[in-house]
Amino acid sequence: MCTAWTRARCSAQHIESGAGVTVAGIRVPRAESPSFGVITPGSDGLTVERFLEKPADPPGLADDPDCVFASMGNYIFTTKALVEALQRDAEDENSVHDMGGSILPQLTERGEAHLYDFSTNHVPGETSRDQGYWRDVGTLDAYYDAHMDLIAERPAFNLYNRQWPVYTHSGQLSPARFNAGGIASESIVSAGCLIRGQVTRSVLSPGVVVDPGAVVQGSVLHDNVHIGRGAVVRGAVLDKNVEVPPGATIGVNPERDAELYTVSKGGVIALGKGQLVP
Repeated sequence: MCTAWTRARCSAQHIESGAGVTVAGIRVPRAESPSFGVITPGSDGLTVERFLEKPADPPGLADDPDCVFASMGNYIFTTKALVEALQRDAEDENSVHDMGGSILPQLTERGEAHLYDFSTNHVPGETSRDQGYWRDVGTLDAYYDAHMDLIAERPAFNLYNRQWPVYTHSGQLSPARFNAGGIASESIVSAGCLIRGQVTRSVLSPGVVVDPGAVVQGSVLHDNVHIGRGAVVRGAVLDKNVEVPPGATIGVNPERDAELYTVSKGGVIALGKGQLVP
């Protein structure tokens, strides 16, 4: 997750350096290289010497051979450099026409690419626990883990830092309401939610309804999800407008879940927008 503060700092460095493109990078274990674009910095620590897209065995960093700089997928271009790079790429019949596979290596070879070291990024009010927080949410497990980071007692990504507020659009919804028997612990409950059942270690988006007797544990529920009376949902990500019928279960029977839904390597169960639940 790259923040507005990060983009501002990265933009300032980009303008000052005069680079054609500045790529935000973060140190990750070298074993994770096949999941990222990998940046080899020059001796000055600023210019990009090489850019390799998801390499199997790249060289480690000079000061830490077991780590590499992974591209965070955040790029700042000058208009001229981007337009010219796209034109050259369009004319190259051998190009794969991909940002990491074509455009960035091309600009690197021309000496126009610079690195923004995310470890130098600091936000007001940060603590040692949340400083430098970032996740690549390109997998279901990482997406789920990022949400669980929000609800920890000491969250790795802190939404409650008053010195660095996170601004977002909020619809005109009533406050969340808890009826008799409605309980939520270790959770984030958005506006418009109606909680009549039990919710633990979960993130509830606007308009979620949890009916009496229902149990939601360790789950991420998107807008307007409805959990019916007596239903059980565990370790799941439910996209918008999913209706879980009364008495239905998700995350209780692994074999049945595997037949009906998408299940990640880590065991997270995912349902798409409006997907029907038997």
